[in-house]
Amino acid sequence: MTRHTGFPLKPTLINAAPYINPSSSPPLLQPPPLPPLYPPLRIQKKKAAKMVKGYAIWVVIFAALAVVACVSSSKFDELFQPSWAVDHFTYEGEVLRMKLDNYSGAGFSSKSKYMFGKVTIQIKLVEGDSAGTVTAFYMSSDGPYHNEFDFEFLGNTTGEPYLVQTNVYVNGVGNREQRLNLWFDPTKDFHSYSILWNQRQVVFLVDETPVRVHSNLEHKGVPYPKDQAMGVYSSIWNADDWATQGGRVHTDWTHAPFVASYKGFEIDGCECPDAVAASDNMRRCSSGGERRYWWDEPTMSELSLHQSHQLLWVRANHMVYDYCYDAARFPVRPVECEHHRH
Repeated sequence: MTRHTGFPLKPTLINAAPYINPSSSPPLLQPPPLPPLYPPLRIQKKKAAKMVKGYAIWVVIFAALAVVACVSSSKFDELFQPSWAVDHFTYEGEVLRMKLDNYSGAGFSSKSKYMFGKVTIQIKLVEGDSAGTVTAFYMSSDGPYHNEFDFEFLGNTTGEPYLVQTNVYVNGVGNREQRLNLWFDPTKDFHSYSILWNQRQVVFLVDETPVRVHSNLEHKGVPYPKDQAMGVYSSIWNADDWATQGGRVHTDWTHAPFVASYKGFEIDGCECPDAVAASDNMRRCSSGGERRYWWDEPTMSELSLHQSHQLLWVRANHMVYDYCYDAARFPVRPVECEHHRH
């Protein structure tokens, strides 16, 4: 029986990142909790009625200004479609399952492309011995000079933690890998993974905790991905030549099929028709005049103070590799590494 492994959907240079032994990383800790909510306001009924009326007026005004091109539901088939190996998909209520076996992996893609906004999918990763497998969730544009934002979950032997690898491609150039351990077991339950993208930053989030920020540093001469509409994709495939312990541990096909489960599909972004030119899409998906998008609001231009603390906590306790500090690969430190605050 021939093992078929030629199914990755996108070019990748992630095998350039060195193997880091996860057991040498710090113990798994929980992220800092959210700050407490403000105490309830104690106001008289008359004053409360005025406030409600004023709030309603602001809601009407905001609704007239705000434009959201696509706010998703949680149903897979409203936003996505299988892109290959349709027979490797199963549906159980709201849950989609994709499998990898020794014949094929599988993948799906969004029906539309988007420019700016936020994409979220809840994923339960492959249980047990997942060594050699990669489950990917990412956004990407087309062509040799494409832009791309990657979540890649690198399988491991039973009892060893998954590694989460993120990467950013700009104009076809990647090599910006970061790797971290999670503060929970991602195979035991569903967890949300999100990519937030606007003209100021790209934020990778796990259960709404930021784990990476790629900032717009065009003023420093660093290209930033903001002019190409991107599709949303996920796939599961065999990569045992590099994925687990630098390729030292290969896929054990006696444990196949390897199954990743999905639910909670959400896209809140500006939908871009294929027939519209990139420059027109960029203009249409940016705030201007009476057109306002939530991702262009000042509060979305950078992390909040609490989010900044969360990101620093992730980096201190769970990051095991950062390309910015790999002098062997980059004798001259990448320009963006000199200016990123995180």
